[in-house]
Amino acid sequence: MKYLIGLVSVLLLGCASKKVQDIPEAPRGLYEVLTQQSTGGANIRFFEILTTTDEIAMLRGDENLRGKISDSDMKTANFLILNMGEKPTGGYSINVTNVEETPTNIIVTVVENNPEAGSMNTMAITYPYTVVRINSKKPIEIK
Repeated sequence: MKYLIGLVSVLLLGCASKKVQDIPEAPRGLYEVLTQQSTGGANIRFFEILTTTDEIAMLRGDENLRGKISDSDMKTANFLILNMGEKPTGGYSINVTNVEETPTNIIVTVVENNPEAGSMNTMAITYPYTVVRINSKKPIEIK
């Protein structure tokens, strides 16, 4: 009987609740790619920087971006739309390879990827694009 009481005591003490400390949310990086699609972009190649609340609000209507842009982003972030334009096949993409913050601005390095010669690709016209959130309101320079 003593053994049973001792076992129950150990189990009850082991299950005692502890105060859970709040773990702070991990800080955001300088940027985040919100979506990268092979189709759905514009017919022409262009890069656009969205900075105003009205411009950013338009992004929230896109089905690929729903739930990825918060109210606080309107005040603390800028957004990039990187369109590659019309491409004759699949296999094309546009990527951000580096984002650097200087004391006065943000420098974004963009690379356009083409399919390898002779590779098998979708035989359809595509419109690759990428949308990126820059977690800063500093002016943006695209390389």
